[in-house]
Amino acid sequence: MITGSQCRAARALVEISRSMLAKRAGVDLISIERFENITGSLVKREMQDVKRALEELGAVFIPENGAGHGVRLKFSNVTAERIAQLECEGGIVAHDRVP
Repeated sequence: MITGSQCRAARALVEISRSMLAKRAGVDLISIERFENITGSLVKREMQDVKRALEELGAVFIPENGAGHGVRLKFSNVTAERIAQLECEGGIVAHDRVP
């Protein structure tokens, strides 16, 4: 799933507080604090809910690929269109856009 560091980084990228994430994901605030500080863990359902909430806000989680886990923001429509033009691909990159 995701690591505590990824959760903390994703929250920073989408500019949401721990308390807002807890409310949005339906997970206890103390559980999120412990998870991010690596002093606790989340059960599978909680982790899925936290990940889903952050993804809905625009975070993209990058799985372990030999160089470590990561997180980034989805592209805006303008950025995605510009990338498509620069790559001469045209078409729509809809799966990677924030509304």
